[in-house]
Amino acid sequence: MKRLLCVFAVALLVTSGAVYAAKPAPKAPAKPAATATTMPSKGEKSAESTANPPPPAKPAPEGNCPAATEETAIPKIVNWPDRGVFGHYDMASVQRGFQVYREVCSNCHSLKFLSYRDLQQLGYTPDQVKAVAASVTVQDGPNDEGQMFDRPGRPSDHFKSPFPNEKAARAANNGALPPDMSLLVKAREGGEDYIYAILNGYEQAPSCVSMFPGMNWNKYFPPHQIAMPKPLNDGQVSFSDNSPNDLSHEAANVAQFLAWASEPHMEQRKEMGIKVLLFMFVFIGIMAAAKCKIWEDVR
Repeated sequence: MKRLLCVFAVALLVTSGAVYAAKPAPKAPAKPAATATTMPSKGEKSAESTANPPPPAKPAPEGNCPAATEETAIPKIVNWPDRGVFGHYDMASVQRGFQVYREVCSNCHSLKFLSYRDLQQLGYTPDQVKAVAASVTVQDGPNDEGQMFDRPGRPSDHFKSPFPNEKAARAANNGALPPDMSLLVKAREGGEDYIYAILNGYEQAPSCVSMFPGMNWNKYFPPHQIAMPKPLNDGQVSFSDNSPNDLSHEAANVAQFLAWASEPHMEQRKEMGIKVLLFMFVFIGIMAAAKCKIWEDVR
């Protein structure tokens, strides 16, 4: 009886579906043709504009200076020591990069997310960190009289910004705002390669290029015109360990320092990740052996 009812229900559904499919679809009412005296409704085009579309706009003629628009790819440097699963910072290079930042870059760029005490990770002693912090004057307060006062920097202070506010920074740089360098390596595609390329990309502007006032030509910077003047030159910074101080090495050292500044705890993170992976492999082996032991008699 149940089978007969099921067959009857299926037959009824098939029959109703066939009848519904056989019904013709309702035709949409024809739209009245637009005349010269009727205006098209909002969202519709008139019959005249549909029949005679306007001619396509002619492309703008190409400029006579392709160097102003072509992009130069950032060169890939594959020997950065911090790349890869087992990567680590070259602390000697990071120290030299900090020297470059301190003597050159800190005149315009800030490191607001770093504290002076973070320099101990680079191998500086607490006394050296105190000396670096005390070399700057920071504003503190208010004191008991409600007044702000200046004092020498402390290791717990963040790196002092070269400008008190954004407007002062723009006023000192022809309207351009020097970016904070704390996370610059993470914020730019290419990371250290980008920093290295920009510092080595300053050239004489092509004669066909019309330069904006106060701008400088850099072949690796996307618009090619950059507000920052060339910051580094050969021999500009003398390193205490007598390392090469040509432009290429200076740029590589400061790029390595900025990579460390963007992630000071990278080495600890990778070490912890390797330990976790080793633990998981051992744990999986133990669980597999326990499963085989428990279920060995079950066929």
